[in-house]
Amino acid sequence: MSEDVTAALEQVVENVTNGVSPSEADVAQLVGSPDLIALGMAADVVRRRRHGDRVTFVQIVEAPLGAALPEGPLPAQTGELRVTGRPESDAVAVGAIRAAVACAGVVPVTGFSFADLDDLSGHNVGRLAKLLSALREAGLAQLGEVSAEGLQDPDAALALLRDSGLVAARLTLGAATGTVGLSLMRQVASWHGVGEVCRCLAPLPRVAPSPPSTGYADLRQVALARLLVDNIDSIQVDWALYGPKLAQVALTFGADDVDAVPVAGAKEQGWRRSPGEVILRNIAGAGFTAVPRNGRFEAVDVGTGSERHAGR
Repeated sequence: MSEDVTAALEQVVENVTNGVSPSEADVAQLVGSPDLIALGMAADVVRRRRHGDRVTFVQIVEAPLGAALPEGPLPAQTGELRVTGRPESDAVAVGAIRAAVACAGVVPVTGFSFADLDDLSGHNVGRLAKLLSALREAGLAQLGEVSAEGLQDPDAALALLRDSGLVAARLTLGAATGTVGLSLMRQVASWHGVGEVCRCLAPLPRVAPSPPSTGYADLRQVALARLLVDNIDSIQVDWALYGPKLAQVALTFGADDVDAVPVAGAKEQGWRRSPGEVILRNIAGAGFTAVPRNGRFEAVDVGTGSERHAGR
């Protein structure tokens, strides 16, 4: 990298870390830079300005559609009971949430994607609005996700969520990577009010890309998400999809929330190697303070079950 290019990038990074919104020329510098360390340092400054040294994480129990729900009380560290799968009808969707809520007790129940519910409703706005309201009344705490990929009318979708009284746990980029992913992030950055109805941006692909992505590409996408998308408060990385090691490194590249940490690991590993202990050590090892949360993004004390708002 030439000295002129390095100096230009350093100036952009300094501007961004000082809270100056990047211009089109600045964005071109960031996107075109191969300097992963500089991007990571800038993204880390931005995330620390927003969240200090706090990193939230949630431990989940999954409830696949059609499978038996867990018997007895959920483990004390459970922050979320997540209904997974694509419902075949409105009745199946609402019934699954009612059953999950009865099983979960005080643990928040989340589930479903906006795209699946939109398909189920035949892309009829009125029918989708009724379904979202019915799910909320059945006890759905938060919608699982909204995918920016393929979202035809973002303003209408966000308004529909807002009017229904539901928020989505995360906005994803679907399978988008590379230049397509960057284009989607630029679009998301222009959506008015998206941060009011989507708690986090999860910038990494939800399915394995072909060819497989590299750690360099993944961390670059996380850092650029934090630098370019300033209208969503949190950047999220998925433990179940990307593993504890990448999740830990991503925290130093702009991420501040770790999703989908399992409640239970292999019994033979012992409690010291349980997912809950591993995530606590990893967050501390990355230089941050771990804050367990639930499916409503409320901080929880897993020792007493008491709750306090996580400042979201």
